[in-house]
Amino acid sequence: MRLKLGVLGAGHFGRFHALKAAKAPRVEFLGLADADPARAETVAAEAGCQVWEAPALLAAADAVIVAAPTAFHHELASAALAAGCHVFVEKPIAATLEQADALVAQAGAAGRVLQVGHVERFSAGMATLSGSTGVGRALYMEAVRIAPFRPRSLDVSVVLDLMIHDLDLVLALAGSELVAVEAVGAAVASQRTDIANARLRFANGTQATITASRASLKMERRLRVFGAEGYASLDFLARELKLVRKGQGAPLDQVPGHGIELLSWQDHDNLEAEQAAFVAACLDGAPVVVDGRAGRAALDAALRVEAAVAASLAAALG
Repeated sequence: MRLKLGVLGAGHFGRFHALKAAKAPRVEFLGLADADPARAETVAAEAGCQVWEAPALLAAADAVIVAAPTAFHHELASAALAAGCHVFVEKPIAATLEQADALVAQAGAAGRVLQVGHVERFSAGMATLSGSTGVGRALYMEAVRIAPFRPRSLDVSVVLDLMIHDLDLVLALAGSELVAVEAVGAAVASQRTDIANARLRFANGTQATITASRASLKMERRLRVFGAEGYASLDFLARELKLVRKGQGAPLDQVPGHGIELLSWQDHDNLEAEQAAFVAACLDGAPVVVDGRAGRAALDAALRVEAAVAASLAAALG
């Protein structure tokens, strides 16, 4: 059985989704729809697919990927669910928590899959960390995601553009309610916040610091997890995981009684893996790795970071 799949939105991510879906083995890729006919035709020519009007595509599809700008996520995802489609919506799930709650409720009532595009959950680096024996309950985490400026996704701040990926990872690793957020940030190359630093505290005592920038001179992507049983350091660009744990690995003079293990991985196509998981959820009833509630939690954290950034700026200006 193949999933009749369409894509709503032919922008940056919509194009990538269309190209992947056109080659997916368990997908019958119907085509795409976009408010810009010229853009739709260009991407459709690349993917070798048909251009549709959105209502007709929803009527023909079993499932859709919503890859339009964030402001349209709720409208398009809701229309797709109402048409009986399973929905994959790019992150963030919606523009507001009220919209996110409405989508979660609608998908639940309709018995449809609702998956949110937090693609880092499907990275080979996170799979390597999950496949290791781990470092126990996370006590403190530090995530860094910085990149040079690119004139895209400027309809949202760096928090909703980049930081939300690490917010989702940290929320999943903490496994506890987020109870406090402090943050600072600034607009550098756009009209919205381009660099931000957030400090999070969870109900179980876990704490995390997250830095995100889209106005830096280099790329850096790291995640460090200090746990009850050791320390893990992931460098996503170098494809390296360092594990420091008691009595395991090569002995460390700096930390008596502890050893270090170095693991590496071969990168795979995260977007392809993410789409495959969505297809499996739709066709096989497989668990949804990043469901609507997880997407809602990441959005909630991101909005709280944005509010904290605004409060810190207001305080600085007196």
